[in-house]
Amino acid sequence: MTAEGHLRSYRLVAIPGDGVGPDVVAAAKRVLAAAGARFGFQIAWTDIVVGGAGIDAYGVPIRAEDLAACAESDAILLGAVGGPKWDDPTATVRPEQALFAMRGGLGLFANLRPVSVHPALVPASPLRPELLDGVDMLIVRELTGGLYFGARSEAAGPAGARAAHDLLPYSEPEIARVARLAFELARGRRKRLTSVDKANVLATSRLWRTVVHEIATEYPDVALEDRLVDACAMQIVRSPASFDVLVTENLFGDILSDEASVLAGSLGMLPSASVGARRTAHGLHGLYEPIHGSAPDIAGQDLANPVGTILSGAMLLRLSLGQADAADALERAVAAALDAGYRTPDLWPHSAGAAEACTRVGTVEMADAIVARMGIAGEITGGIAGEITGATA
Repeated sequence: MTAEGHLRSYRLVAIPGDGVGPDVVAAAKRVLAAAGARFGFQIAWTDIVVGGAGIDAYGVPIRAEDLAACAESDAILLGAVGGPKWDDPTATVRPEQALFAMRGGLGLFANLRPVSVHPALVPASPLRPELLDGVDMLIVRELTGGLYFGARSEAAGPAGARAAHDLLPYSEPEIARVARLAFELARGRRKRLTSVDKANVLATSRLWRTVVHEIATEYPDVALEDRLVDACAMQIVRSPASFDVLVTENLFGDILSDEASVLAGSLGMLPSASVGARRTAHGLHGLYEPIHGSAPDIAGQDLANPVGTILSGAMLLRLSLGQADAADALERAVAAALDAGYRTPDLWPHSAGAAEACTRVGTVEMADAIVARMGIAGEITGGIAGEITGATA
């Protein structure tokens, strides 16, 4: 409640997007409404059409007025964009261009992907159970530089001699701001930071390593190690619990965070937050989304796992709205629903014995199970908790 006794109200933008995006965003909205009902706030939603749906409706993946609506909001919740319908490599407009426009246009330079393993889902992971004990890592991916934003030329020339190129640019300020954020986050966790690069080959990686080490002098309480990206990829599956916070450039972060997602048992489980330096009256301005894709083959069939989107909502509550208690309660409710055996198809146990203790549910019923447990107390499993709220972004 506010001092005047009225419910605090927040302005959020919802981007259902493509494929299962509308399914999981609808589920997350219901859970966020339940959090608001319990903790005394309300959410005013503005839905916008972006991605492949934007191309179909307007001819572009995102309109200028939609980007402006995102900028004026307290935060953005995104489902997923893209799909085979728009996968023509010769197309001049693609759904993913909406993501680049939002990251660049809103100054969202860091993507935060927490990775932890709920004990009840250990059997769903392809790794041996003993390797998953203690896994709690946070991957900080630089989001507005590198190959995705560098100059490029599409394939040209005669068949048999075609050539294309993509440039990989990074500047010191781009590296420094994401490195400082990563050090701040590590300082609030277990005080270990792994910087991932390819400094034995790439000039931009050598600059990356130099800048990160210079900034490390400002954080003597944080232990810094360097890892080459290929060695890091191997270590994530050999000893994932050895990592605390990882910071890396755009392409490496994209690949490593998807690799790490299998630790949790399913792409559908993991949330993410894209943030920058801008603060609203309530917290960091950001865009929140599950790490999974649009999965068009199961869209509209009540089959998608909404947990990654719902946990993205918890990150939104904590980082952008300053509602840490509501975020804690939401994360506890997710854990309680999993402990009670609720499983979407992607989480269904392989063994008949394990399946006997589980209840198969769809997108809607999983959200129902989480809403029903919003009042359950208990410990939070993994996540980034509240350490970013005071970080210098």
